[in-house]
Amino acid sequence: MSILEDIDKQIKEALKAGEKDRLTTLRGLKSDLKYRQIEQKEPLTDQQAVEVLSSCAKKRRESIEQYEKGGRSDLVQKEHYELDIITSFLPRQLGEDELRQLITAAIVQSGADSPQKMGLVMKILMPQIKGKADGKLVNKIVSELLAK
Repeated sequence: MSILEDIDKQIKEALKAGEKDRLTTLRGLKSDLKYRQIEQKEPLTDQQAVEVLSSCAKKRRESIEQYEKGGRSDLVQKEHYELDIITSFLPRQLGEDELRQLITAAIVQSGADSPQKMGLVMKILMPQIKGKADGKLVNKIVSELLAK
């Protein structure tokens, strides 16, 4: 079952169960996916759908940060709820230990020896972890390992 079909199925379930917040979030995701599909003028692959959902998740994480700074715990809670729904459609996220192993291997493979060569590492690393890890965390770990 494709991601879009899974979202459609969950929209029906949320409608039947009367879960308004969940329904609103799922409809928003479906809308984002449909916009991307219209842009491309062809059906989305699951990989492309993961890219769209990753972008949605990133927006929610950024919103959570801003709302926390602003002291808006009600909106933080809402964004966390939406983020949980989005991540349920994404592939399992890599843990920090797994990321460190992949990053170390990419550093060795690229021959990077300074933070200035971060681009070489990212070029090797990103295709492996696309949609499976938070970009900020990856950036932080790569910077940390290259600084040693």
